[in-house]
Amino acid sequence: SEINQLVTNNNLTHVDGILLDLGISSPQIDEGERGFSFRFDGPLDMRMDQTRGKTVAELLATISEQQLGEVIKYYGEERFAKQVARAIIKERNDGRAITTTGQLAKVVASAIPKVEPGQNPATRTFQALRIFVNQELEELSLALPQCLNLLALGGRLVVISFHSLEDRIVKRFIQGEQNRDTLPSNFPVKAKDLPQPRLLAVGKAIKPSADEIKCNSRARSAVMRVAMRTAVA
Repeated sequence: SEINQLVTNNNLTHVDGILLDLGISSPQIDEGERGFSFRFDGPLDMRMDQTRGKTVAELLATISEQQLGEVIKYYGEERFAKQVARAIIKERNDGRAITTTGQLAKVVASAIPKVEPGQNPATRTFQALRIFVNQELEELSLALPQCLNLLALGGRLVVISFHSLEDRIVKRFIQGEQNRDTLPSNFPVKAKDLPQPRLLAVGKAIKPSADEIKCNSRARSAVMRVAMRTAVA
C-alpha cells in the first residue's frame, strides 16, 4: 500500500514494470520465533512488521467467538470454522491462554473432525489469522490502483498470488479495468465515447509446472497474472 510513496521517494513518476509477489517469505516460515508456522513451536506472533499491530496471541485473548469464526471462515475458507472458534474460546475461558504456535495447532486439530489428505488441520486457521492481523487483502486492494497509475504506457503489472482470495482480487481488478463499458448493449452512444480499458490482460493465468513444483514445493499454489497498461489515462 506504500508503493506510491516508495516510487516518489526514488524520484520517479512512472515505471515500466511492477511485480507483486504476495507470498510469505520462506525465512519467515522457517524461523519459529516469528510464529508463522505450526511446524515449530514458537511465540504466536505472525506479524510481518513486528514493530506494530497486535500479535495473534493478543488477538485471541480478546476476540469474540463469533468474530473469530467469521475470520477463520472468510480468510481461511475453513468449513469447520465455528468448531475451531468454539474450541479456541473454550481454551481461553478455561484459563489456558494460547500464546504459542504449538498450542494453537493442537487446539485446532482437536476441533476438526475430518482432515484433508496431506494437509495439516491447522493450515487454514493459521492462514486466516495471518491474513487478518496483517490486513493482507486490504493492502493488496490499496496497492493495485496505485500500480495502475504508476505504470508507463505499455508497462506490465505482474502479480503472483498464493491463495484464491488474493487471486480473486487481482483477477477482478484486471477485468474491471479491461471491461469498463458497463452501459446496456443498446445504449445510444458512440464507441469512441465509451470508457476505454486502462489495463489489458496478457495471456491467461499461469500456474507452476510439475517440474517446478518438484523443485520447489512451495510454488504449488502460485498463480501469476500479467496485464499491460494501455494509452488511456
